[in-house]
Amino acid sequence: MNLTIDVARKILEACKRRARELRSPVSIAIVDAGGHLVLFERMMSPYGWATGNISIAKASTAVMFNQSTDSIAQWGAGIPGFASSMAEMSHGKFIMAAGGWPIRIGGATIGGIGVSGGNAPGRDDEIAKAGLGALEAAAPPLPAAPVQHSGPYMQPSPVYPAMPGYNNPPVPVSPGDNLTPSFTPSSNSSVSGVEQSVPAGTPYFAPEQQQKENPLIDQTYVEPDDNRSGGQQ
Repeated sequence: MNLTIDVARKILEACKRRARELRSPVSIAIVDAGGHLVLFERMMSPYGWATGNISIAKASTAVMFNQSTDSIAQWGAGIPGFASSMAEMSHGKFIMAAGGWPIRIGGATIGGIGVSGGNAPGRDDEIAKAGLGALEAAAPPLPAAPVQHSGPYMQPSPVYPAMPGYNNPPVPVSPGDNLTPSFTPSSNSSVSGVEQSVPAGTPYFAPEQQQKENPLIDQTYVEPDDNRSGGQQ
């Protein structure tokens, strides 16, 4: 947003009203965001010509540092040669004295105001603030902030289906049994991904038990003779 001549006039007229109330004729300068002069009036004409240049310097300094000239004077006084070097670089448009303020609308700096020639300490600042107060009163209201929930938003937890139960629960084995616990696979059951065709109800035996139950399995192992050809060792 740019500083228009209409906005500058509103600020100037509010400053003049406050200056008349205080019976303190002053010089008022208003510049844009680039430090260019937009509006100027010297209330104590034809005298007080020096206050005109001072008011322009105050407005330019406030825009240059985006803060009041009183604040700049407080921290700038501790820097040796700061005031003189800045005044030379800005061609006389820098000064460390109260009475200059940046003009902001919606948080953005669009210009600056400088007041000089007050007949009492603090008068320049008071008159400049009166102009800024008129601009704030004429500013449109800010849109209302969106309503926020008082508590954090809780996302509903997903509902997972229940796990299916086993078709054949394990059969308990009594302590007196010496046999290896067996299980009864159901029809078309799979072990390690391989389909089994064991009929339902068939008991499972360990390899040792299968040898005991099947007498046809010959457990005798005869070591083969490597000298069957009859050769001498």
